[in-house]
Amino acid sequence: MQLRHVAGAGPAAWISRLTFQEATTFGPAGFEAYARLRFIPDPIRPGQSENQVELPARHTSDLDQARRAFAHLARHTTAAERCYFCLWDGYPYERLPAGPGPHVVVHLPDRDYWLMEGPLTALQSWETDLGAGGPWVPPAFVWPADQAWIFVSDVDPHWAGIGASRAAVTDLLDDPGLDVVVADPHEPQPSYSC
Repeated sequence: MQLRHVAGAGPAAWISRLTFQEATTFGPAGFEAYARLRFIPDPIRPGQSENQVELPARHTSDLDQARRAFAHLARHTTAAERCYFCLWDGYPYERLPAGPGPHVVVHLPDRDYWLMEGPLTALQSWETDLGAGGPWVPPAFVWPADQAWIFVSDVDPHWAGIGASRAAVTDLLDDPGLDVVVADPHEPQPSYSC
């Protein structure tokens, strides 16, 4: 298992004061650029629900789309071998990495997360490491130790928010295999009805 138990919550201090809106969309303020990685297209009419979206039979999973985005983001950090992962405690993971004590939990408004660390490549063995049964979705938060960028993927939006340098966002935008759009975290974002 590439993921490791974290000894303390210190690495998550920079996200510990996020509001619910920040914690479920784009994370901390202060990045040069923000973008949305759309797992499915934005709604095309008011009141549309996610189950009304017609996707191709071979639609790429959210996790695989995130993996492709992380391949780009890895080039925009000096710490791809030392990253932090927050896993929402609402998902029934079969197993988590063992540690010397209880798992570190990051408490944010209306959400709790288990904090793990490891190389960014840990996402390649996500399913194997965390056990069968899933759900196999991206972690709720991922960031490198140098805080060069942050990836936020909450259970509610149909997209993941990314805060990074302009160069990193441009790199993502230039990949025709990803559906990435520039975003302003201060503006309302498209959403599906529940």
